[in-house]
Amino acid sequence: MIRGINHQVIEITSIDNKYYERALLVLRPEYSSVHRDLLEHEARKMLKDFNTLSAFQGKRKFRYLFFKLLFSTIFGAAVTTLIFLLIK
Repeated sequence: MIRGINHQVIEITSIDNKYYERALLVLRPEYSSVHRDLLEHEARKMLKDFNTLSAFQGKRKFRYLFFKLLFSTIFGAAVTTLIFLLIK
């Protein structure tokens, strides 16, 4: 169902993201008379703040933290065992 097409759209084509090639932003009607440069500046600022992790990056980060914790635990146990063996 199409209701009406009274919206202005800003298209940002160079968003410096390796997953997305462009962004389409729908402008609110009360801001349709604002200067175009200001709208594009705010759109780019919003896209820079919009930082999301893909599922692949999230899994990679989880694996990195898991192995870091595992290595720290093993290293701590080895040092503790070595200290107890040297004390006896």
